[in-house]
Order: sequence, then structure tokens, then C-alpha cells
Amino acid sequence: MNLQNVSLFLVITETRSLTQAAKRQNISAMAVSRRLASLEHELGVRLVQRTTRSVSLTQEGMEFLPYARALIDAETGAKSLFSPSTQGAAGLLRITAPSGFGRRNILPLVPELLADNPKLNIDLQLSEDVVDIVGRGIDVAIRIAPLKDSTLIARKITDNPRVICASPAYLNSKDTPRFVEDLTTHHCLRLSSVPQWIFERDGEIIRVSVEGRFTSDNVEGVRELCVQGLGIAQLTRWDVRKEIQEGALVEIALADAEPQALSIWAVLPSTRYLPLRVSAFIEKLKSSLTSTN
Repeated sequence: MNLQNVSLFLVITETRSLTQAAKRQNISAMAVSRRLASLEHELGVRLVQRTTRSVSLTQEGMEFLPYARALIDAETGAKSLFSPSTQGAAGLLRITAPSGFGRRNILPLVPELLADNPKLNIDLQLSEDVVDIVGRGIDVAIRIAPLKDSTLIARKITDNPRVICASPAYLNSKDTPRFVEDLTTHHCLRLSSVPQWIFERDGEIIRVSVEGRFTSDNVEGVRELCVQGLGIAQLTRWDVRKEIQEGALVEIALADAEPQALSIWAVLPSTRYLPLRVSAFIEKLKSSLTSTN
């Protein structure tokens, strides 16, 4: 397979324009079209739908995209393997992660990752949205939720169960809940994306409707008001681990149910070839979380 044509295909997917791809590659638009057609002929499928103004990937193009990136990464890795000037991981590492978790647990790793890998660049996107990592060119997505069936590859980093917690001040003013039904008498601080609190009982998932005067789409907002004593919150352990260790929050255990068991996952578009920049980041994050667990 002609890797120059594969590389050109990646440029086309980024620019969404044959004309812009031609400008970036410093070749003619006709040459771009001819080389793309050659790649499609070699694969036996149509990768791109062409219009007068833009291009879009076909289903086959979407499926080929992670393999195309893997091919180019493999070529780059093979060349750098024997280069005396190469030290550590290289290239652009694209990461997406939940905002609260990313600020607390990924951002602190960035300076050391960059220092250890002089030719590495990092693009960290913090968002609560579950993005299309294949279409957006993301190398690795950190997700903290039950994973749905998909063609993506997931690697477990560490456990991260949900926990119920409140500040000592709040619990001094209210009876500590002992059973699930006791939560209905408390001020509950909720994430907008989690309308019901989720527990496990005898291996089954149960969902509990709770009431409160404050909701937020941001973990940091719920955690801050919980620390200030405005109510009880259900977040994941890594969202409140620091506050529980310092005594700013108290973990509450119920007698008749346990909070849902979750994990932190690294979700990848493919593991056929895992670039060094991705494996280096995953190992750094895993080591950081394990060492402080």
C-alpha cells in the first residue's frame, strides 16, 4: 500500500476539502483526486464522497480511518526507532476526558510527560460530552461510565465506584442516612447528567429518584457545594478522594445497598498498532492513580 496516499487521505479527512488538502501538500487538486482514486482502487472501496464544495467520509472511509492513522504512526515509529536524535514518544497526542477528572488527574501529568518526551505535543480536550474519537482523530478517550458495546477498544485503568458523601457540618445538622429510602429526607446535590442515583443490591442495579435544590452539569460545582455543607452528593471516588482523605467530606455507607461499581477506562480507536505516545500516557496515568490509591 502506498503510504504517501494513505497520508494524503488523512490530510483530506482533516481539511474536508480536496483543494485545501492540495494546498497543504503543495500539489495540484487534480493530483490529490488522482492519488485518492488510486488508494480507493487499491482498497476496492470508495472512501470519500466528493461534492463541488466539500468532501465527506463514506462508511468505509470511517472504518479505514483508524487503520490509516495506525499505518502512518507505525511508519513514523519505525523510522524514529533507529534515529539517534529520537528520545521517548513523539508526535501529537490527542486526549479527551471528563473535565473534573482531567483537571485533577491528567493536567498534573502533562509537564512530566512533555519533559520526558521532548518531541511530544499534547492536545487535551476536557468535556462532559462523549465525542466520536474516530471522526475527531482522538488517540485516547478517558471515560468513567458503563461502556456500551462498540467497535472501540477499552483498557481498564483502575476502579472508580460511585460514593455518597457529605460534609461533617451537614451531617451534624441532619441524621446520617442508613438506608436508601432515608435519602428522600435529605438535600441531594445532583449532576444534571445523572437524574437518578444508582446503586447495586444483590447484583442488580437500582435507580433512586432524589430531590434537591441544586443541580449542575459540572462535577466541580456539585463537589464544592457538598464541601460547603449544602447537601449530600453522589460522585465517583476519584472525584472526591482528596476531600475524603482531608476530612472535608465523609463517605456514607448504606446498610441496604452499595453505590454502583464503575471503572476508569482508556478507550482507543484501535490496538492493531498502539503508538508509543498513547501507551506512554496510559502507563503514566495508570501509575499515578495506582500509586495514590
